[in-house]
Amino acid sequence: MTKFIQLAAAAALGAIASGSVVYAQTGMGDPPKARVAIYHAAPGQQVALLKWLAAQDRAAQAAGVRAGQLYAHTDGDSWDYLVIDAATTPAQDVALDAALKKMGMGAGAAQGLELRRMISSHTDTYVVGPVTAQQYLTMAGQ
Repeated sequence: MTKFIQLAAAAALGAIASGSVVYAQTGMGDPPKARVAIYHAAPGQQVALLKWLAAQDRAAQAAGVRAGQLYAHTDGDSWDYLVIDAATTPAQDVALDAALKKMGMGAGAAQGLELRRMISSHTDTYVVGPVTAQQYLTMAGQ
């Protein structure tokens, strides 16, 4: 599992880097924040989960939020999909919920219930970066 966590962290940093290379080069301001979600699809629900995730991306686009980046499992640990998306602000959350409702999808708690029909488990974690080791030491006051 440790290797999986290292791979997930590396994937997260790579995905965040695609939209925030300037931070790592300049070290100015706060580093970008993202959410890394790892999904285990329920048996027979892979297609339904992918369609749901695609709809989430369409809602994000409608709300002016960058869509998540999906990684599909091909070998190794037991997860099916890993999604990395930008951490959202409260205002963006309101816009996302409005977009989901307009699309006829669940928002808020209803969104979670929709998701749980298609998964056997998932985890979420929040990350910052990309940063260099020295930048992170500076952020930590070291």
